[in-house]
Amino acid sequence: MVKRLNLATRAFGGEPEETDPAALAAWIRDNRGRTADIMTYQIDRVLAPQIPAGIQTLCAGGKFYGTRILESLEGVSVQRAVGEIHVNLHGIIEDAAGIVVRKKGAWCALPAPQLLKITDDYYDDPAEWSDAICGAYRTIMRSMRDTGITGNVLICDTVENTEILALYRQNVFFFPQVQDRENLAALMEHQRQVAVRKERLRTVLELTGEYSLQKLFIIDPDPASIELALSHLDPDQVSTGGYCTGTGETYWKELVDSSVYLK
Repeated sequence: MVKRLNLATRAFGGEPEETDPAALAAWIRDNRGRTADIMTYQIDRVLAPQIPAGIQTLCAGGKFYGTRILESLEGVSVQRAVGEIHVNLHGIIEDAAGIVVRKKGAWCALPAPQLLKITDDYYDDPAEWSDAICGAYRTIMRSMRDTGITGNVLICDTVENTEILALYRQNVFFFPQVQDRENLAALMEHQRQVAVRKERLRTVLELTGEYSLQKLFIIDPDPASIELALSHLDPDQVSTGGYCTGTGETYWKELVDSSVYLK
């Protein structure tokens, strides 16, 4: 008898919809007495729909969280480094605590340092600047974990060697948006788990001849991509993933519904 089996599901964050004034007003009423701002609301809009949809590994945050990081960086003014980089952690810790209250075990996605597009007008040395900004990120991610966040997804355009060497850890997951062969190979040289869009799945599978792969996450899968992945990997090595840029209430439910295979 053919069985219909479910793959594990994982979120990698998302981008909140344009703020609706009426929805924001209702959210403020429901959260009266809580320390919150528009960023808190946006975080909640990314995370909240994942819970009733049944996503197994949840993730708040996304590229939009760069606004909070920039606000927290002392020594940075209007995306220019003008002094020694230090981090004011107050807002970040409040955000992490709010995520943990909503759902224990959740991750939080951040834009990698490259996406902040900060111009170095202080250190005047690429290595020193990289050490400074990556050190700030280590502080941010450590404070989030200390508050109860399980780990961080770092969204990047391309895999930069200095960033991945400085920031990759067991509880840090790099998620590149440019997924050509060169970039995926650079990622797999360091990270044994890969989140890949179904259109680039064959490239990752080809690269397993050169690099070890422990876990594959198919972003927005369809039956053909799941079948292809399972023709090369065991079911426990294959999961599905999502990064929502639309309406979360439907997106995450559809991801769960599509995360099946027949055996």
